[in-house]
Amino acid sequence: MTSKHPQLLEHPGIRIKCLEQCHDIQSIRQKRVWIDAETPSKADLEQLKTHFTLNALALEDALEIGHWSKFEAYNEHLFLIFRTLAEPEDVTDRTERISIFWFPELETLLTIRNEPVTYLEGVWNEFEKRSNIKVVDVLYALLDKGADTFFTFLDELELRTDELEERVFSPRVVNTSQFFTEVFAIKHTMISARRLVSGSREAIAQFSRHVTALEPNAAMYLRDVGDHLTRIYDGLDSSRDVLSSLLDVHLSVQSNRMNEVMKTLTTMSSIFLPLTFLAGVWGMNYKFMPELEQPWGYTFAWAMFGLAAALFGAYFKWRKWW
Repeated sequence: MTSKHPQLLEHPGIRIKCLEQCHDIQSIRQKRVWIDAETPSKADLEQLKTHFTLNALALEDALEIGHWSKFEAYNEHLFLIFRTLAEPEDVTDRTERISIFWFPELETLLTIRNEPVTYLEGVWNEFEKRSNIKVVDVLYALLDKGADTFFTFLDELELRTDELEERVFSPRVVNTSQFFTEVFAIKHTMISARRLVSGSREAIAQFSRHVTALEPNAAMYLRDVGDHLTRIYDGLDSSRDVLSSLLDVHLSVQSNRMNEVMKTLTTMSSIFLPLTFLAGVWGMNYKFMPELEQPWGYTFAWAMFGLAAALFGAYFKWRKWW
């Protein structure tokens, strides 16, 4: 259930969820609570500091815009920055992140974020009507839902890649410049996501190794999230290879099409070459040219033209040059 401490009523950016059955929170330093702060003001931070000992370096990293995923174990608490994708369904590299302060002795979580995070709201609402929740459950739900954003991104990326592959082998002409622009744009976004997954995976791995002695169950859940991130990382690696090969395939297809065009033009030119020769011979202005005086000369010339074209065309077909 969600509860509000009396001293926090004037701080709308802070909300508290009691993880066990309770009706009133006498102190937010009570065990087993989840405190969430969105874009905390200086007053909000001062209020939190009166109840929790927050490491100055961790708080600085939590408030810094654009900080990548990391894990640190401080004397005061464990600290994790988990950066994920904000719009994975649109295949963009816009990110969002949450900073998690875990106080193992108090079985308490403090999350700080600088903007709304969709999956965090989903987890908050999911636990709204539940009681006797373990901190490990909340932690796993947050990290698992965050990892799911990468799965969504990977699925959408595969769909985009399939569409590009279909365009490569489409019978209609593909604009090479536009195609290259789209491929490189997707590849750039994919590389950014891959770097993001790498940082998140490393942070989760360090987190898992550190909490093994504290909470074996938590370590097991964290390893599960780490496995998910590893699968995503491998999938992005495969997608990168596919995108790279797609450019080579596109160039090969375009080259083959150009070769087909050139082969057709060369064949047509070869067929008309003897016709041009014959027309040039009979077009010479010599006075004594036997065919000019014959009544069948014009018909004979056209017959030679047709015969030469047919013979050359049949020969090219037989050699499979056309």
